[in-house]
Amino acid sequence: MSTDRLAGETPPGQEAAPGTAEAQTPDDTTAPGDAAAPGDDAMVNERAEAEAPGAGAGAPASGAEAETPGSGAEAGAPAAGAESGASDSGSESGAAADGSEAEIPAPGADTDAPLTDSEAGAPAAGSESDATARGAEPEAPAAGAEGKAPAPGAPKESPASGAAKATADALAAAVRAVESGERSAASFFNDAPRPAKPAAPAAQPAKAAPQSGPAGPAPEVARQRTAQETGGPARPGVPDGGATAPAAAPPATGPAAAPRPAVPAAPGVEGVRQVLAAGGAPETLAEQAAEVLGERAAEALREDPWLLLGVPGVRPEQADGFARALLGAACGPGDERRAQALVGWLLEQAALAGHSALEAAALRAALAQRAVPDPDDALQSAIADGAVLVFQEAIEEPGRARPATGDDEEEEQPVRILLGLDRFAMAEESVADGLARLLNTFEAAAEPLQDTASAEAGDDTTAEAEQPVAGDGTAADESAAAAPGTDAPTDDAPAPRPVRPSAAAWEAAAAAAPSPSAAELIRAAAHSGLVAHTGAEAARAEPAALIAAARSLGLRAFGATHAENGRRRLAAHLTECAPDTAATGSADPATAAVTVSGLLSGREGPGRDADGALALDLLVVLDAPQLDLETAALLVESLTDGTRLVLSGDPGVLWSAGPGRLFADLLAARFCPQVASRTPDFGPIGELVSGIGIGELSQVEAPGKEVVIVPVRDAGEAVHRTVQLVADSVPRALGVPADHTQVITVGHGGAAGTRALNAALKERLNPGPGRFGGFDPGDRVAYAPAPGRTVPGTVTGADAAGLHLDCDGSAVVVPREQVGAGAVRHGWALTAHQAAGTRWPAAVVVLPGDAVGGLTRAWVYTAFSRGERHLSVVQGADQVLARAVAEVPVKERTTRLRSLLQQSVQSVQSAEEPSAAG
Repeated sequence: MSTDRLAGETPPGQEAAPGTAEAQTPDDTTAPGDAAAPGDDAMVNERAEAEAPGAGAGAPASGAEAETPGSGAEAGAPAAGAESGASDSGSESGAAADGSEAEIPAPGADTDAPLTDSEAGAPAAGSESDATARGAEPEAPAAGAEGKAPAPGAPKESPASGAAKATADALAAAVRAVESGERSAASFFNDAPRPAKPAAPAAQPAKAAPQSGPAGPAPEVARQRTAQETGGPARPGVPDGGATAPAAAPPATGPAAAPRPAVPAAPGVEGVRQVLAAGGAPETLAEQAAEVLGERAAEALREDPWLLLGVPGVRPEQADGFARALLGAACGPGDERRAQALVGWLLEQAALAGHSALEAAALRAALAQRAVPDPDDALQSAIADGAVLVFQEAIEEPGRARPATGDDEEEEQPVRILLGLDRFAMAEESVADGLARLLNTFEAAAEPLQDTASAEAGDDTTAEAEQPVAGDGTAADESAAAAPGTDAPTDDAPAPRPVRPSAAAWEAAAAAAPSPSAAELIRAAAHSGLVAHTGAEAARAEPAALIAAARSLGLRAFGATHAENGRRRLAAHLTECAPDTAATGSADPATAAVTVSGLLSGREGPGRDADGALALDLLVVLDAPQLDLETAALLVESLTDGTRLVLSGDPGVLWSAGPGRLFADLLAARFCPQVASRTPDFGPIGELVSGIGIGELSQVEAPGKEVVIVPVRDAGEAVHRTVQLVADSVPRALGVPADHTQVITVGHGGAAGTRALNAALKERLNPGPGRFGGFDPGDRVAYAPAPGRTVPGTVTGADAAGLHLDCDGSAVVVPREQVGAGAVRHGWALTAHQAAGTRWPAAVVVLPGDAVGGLTRAWVYTAFSRGERHLSVVQGADQVLARAVAEVPVKERTTRLRSLLQQSVQSVQSAEEPSAAG
């Protein structure tokens, strides 16, 4: 590793770095009393900051950042498309650096400590967020829907809603009793539940839209608790984590404004504009509010102003101002409508940070921090309305012996109580059920009978493995399905069965594999419907070998990657595995490489069969750590019974931008066979990254300047040296042009975030007025077609249809509305989450001193591994970098998938024990 300057590099001296003056003022330094754009202290999320339409970077047509004055009682909500100013670390959880959204404590943190709003503590990174939180959905459900709040104007109580409320009270009391150690979890299933302690009466304003839910969700919660009951010793008392008394004074600092006179709302979006104007909120939110709240949005907002929290980007303090303007003296921090909206909003913010659920104590503490007088009552109401689901999860204690099955007194295992939104709960359960289905419905290859009288059986089987294969992965000779070692269709069968290669055919393919690890992967896929494969960049050749082998056996095999760049790399490996396709007349093997988004949308891959399932026999998903819960659920549900699924990825990289940690949970649960690659990454960069993966940051020999460390004193110098490296030093010394070099930094805001770096790089590499919504032809951009996806591209022009981009050779037109909502950003500099799944010939990683709070081992591992030939590290973090690599592996996420998978395994084992005993 070299700290020398590259050839031709000059010291900064007194030269001012382009864009530094603007960069010296972080975007998130708004004082608590100042007007703020929406989400100025919002929880940072790499998914929303990079991909979510409606977030960020170019809301105004001019490219300037929008700010909406919001001080005073009628400050209302933010302007549409305005940018968030919280620190954005770009960490593996997608969350902000320490302190940027403290109402969601990290799992395992001391929840007794009161949570602080980000306005009370400066973010560590001093950077911004473009995150736009998807709000809760408290609007009236469609007819027949369960678990949602009734439409405004519904009757206050009914027999069903009263029963649901009573059940929810009992559940909340049970949660508190288990957490405090007062009672064991099992006692609530053996004895009648104790009634909940009545909450102290609080002055509630008259509500036009009381929220009482149907009785359906409560029995469902009880059913899930019963299914998860386990034995073990009683758990010692756990800190409550959040007293019912508020931790801070109510947000209102002055007398409540007089309510605006009610006027009949006009229908549609125009009616929403009238209500927003009456509450002092920007009318530009009307279309978003109408989309989120439905056709009765105007009426719903007038009856429950806190429903505005469901609009992405709106903060609680802004919704409070909107409510004060509409309700006047009837508005208060104890309003039940406010509490219900906050519960959903907090869980949505947790999802942006990667959590699929939150512990009950953490959620109560966050509600108390938001001045909710009775957090327990708020949770009871949310459970009764079905807006929140309750789960009980066993806590594994290392070194604790399992109780003997014959003990007279059954001890209870410690548990934790989790609360989550239904859609994430459904996604996790769908993934767990789908993975179990693939395992249970898989039919292993039949072993040929070893008959000594028939010595020709093996020859026939071997000949089957050598049959020519058509380009689509099916056997070229239709008689191949009837060859020895396969299941041939019968005359009376309604349709031919899929090709099923024999065990001998799979073994022959494994013997021809290019590496021992590839052979091990092929054997594992031959005998299991679900396989997990781990390895770094060089190990990507092993899934390619599996796909090529499967296609040679007549199977419809495909590989899916997270990004187009990864798809091209997989296609290159597939071509190497099948170099003779041109001579044999087979189709290009590269067609078996697709992206996950292209596969699910039908733009790429084999398409779907008559039943709507993907028409394939084996699917290998590379970059599996980038799969979020909802995408994974859609993917698994698209696979028919008996399909082989291989999830492959590098466990050291950042997790998905969306909620969940699917790959890590799958590995931790040991749910399926796992194959760990033994193929190392070579070269100085591979050596450096491999050491980071095990917690060691060491110097490496780089005779060809493959790795260069550039120390800097401050953020301004970091910007200057970064521009110098990209524009001059790397092209001159290594021959890598500027458009093939990618800058990666910790967050979007701050003095050395993506905004400051992109402004400086544009001024140097492609200066222009930004006449197309802040962009000029030739600008490098990052386009976010959907949350969690970043597509690099280059601006080619613009017209009435929108902004024209060249994305990896494909022409893309981004509508004006999406450009204004922030779906396109300048892309010379990206965050590590945006860069995940893609590699460039050269990478420049910027580590300013004010962003050290967002550093983790996973972040450093991901950023440093993006360069193929060269890595420059602009180092301003000093010793914090080494400590992060050694001591902070990841930012943990609270999920349920691991326990769901483990329960599935235990259920199968329990079902097999009686049959084995018989």
